[in-house]
Amino acid sequence: MSFLFPSAKSTMVTPDAALPGRDHYPFEIPADHAVLGTPIRDLAVAPWPTGLSVIYLGMGCFWGAEEIYWRLPGVYTTAVGYQGGFTPHPTYEEVCSGRTGHTEAVLVAYREEQISTYDVLKHFWESHDPTQGYRQGNDQGTQYRSAVYYTTDAQRDLVERTSAAYAGVLSERGYGDITTQVAPAGDWPFYYAEGYHQQYLYKVPGGYRCHANTGLALPAL
Repeated sequence: MSFLFPSAKSTMVTPDAALPGRDHYPFEIPADHAVLGTPIRDLAVAPWPTGLSVIYLGMGCFWGAEEIYWRLPGVYTTAVGYQGGFTPHPTYEEVCSGRTGHTEAVLVAYREEQISTYDVLKHFWESHDPTQGYRQGNDQGTQYRSAVYYTTDAQRDLVERTSAAYAGVLSERGYGDITTQVAPAGDWPFYYAEGYHQQYLYKVPGGYRCHANTGLALPAL
């Protein structure tokens, strides 16, 4: 999507240079998923079922990334937003300026008895190129960087093991080092994106998709 914002930055903004943001959302967030019909926010008025696992994934343009996950059996809900940055409650235009530090991320809430965390990560590694730094394909800017924000120690362990396994496959084929940011979600708040971004490719089926993957499979563990 960077062709819409040619000034997108290719270096990470520092915290003191980031936009100030705000203490609340400047837009409305839909309550329910346009495809699955499930809540996209864990609110007291519509709580999620117990036993769900949640992980946040950055893999380039969040439109196409979210579509991959809402199609998977076992996924309860998905949502797109901004994560890994310094500006609270940013807008899309602010994120695309490169002055918030966020990457475009997808919230994935899933039932592990129906889809394993390994399979969630398999789709992550295989659906983008994790060696491209601050871009994916023709989309350039820090908001397109690869990232995983985990919520449990078990997820962290599996992210590290699958990353190491995929790094070996990539190296054999001449790719560079994996540049994926891996961090606890608790350190980097997830801010929901504007309503029109949520399930965008369901609303606009012919919309833009970026799947700059390597074509290489993640080895079984």
